[in-house]
Amino acid sequence: MVDLTFGKPYWEDGLVREFDPGRDDAEFVWHRDKEDREIEILDGEGWQFQLQDCLPWLLKKGMVFDIKKEEYHRLIRGATPLKCRVVLNGNGTRTKS
Repeated sequence: MVDLTFGKPYWEDGLVREFDPGRDDAEFVWHRDKEDREIEILDGEGWQFQLQDCLPWLLKKGMVFDIKKEEYHRLIRGATPLKCRVVLNGNGTRTKS
């Protein structure tokens, strides 16, 4: 079941999130999360990821990286929808199957 996560710029279907490039740039804000997470890029062109005090890097299909709990980060909008698998590590409800 696809769930529109209100207040967040993505659709969620289980472990997969899809970010729409048609959303306003203001929706892709600096934020931090309550748990560690592993991200795998499944699809999307032109999207960038940025950690606090670092330059952004281009996201490419097949990339896997971790975001630590309470680490400030943001997405920079790309040209096509971004699909990624998000696996929460720690006290989150999602786990790898």
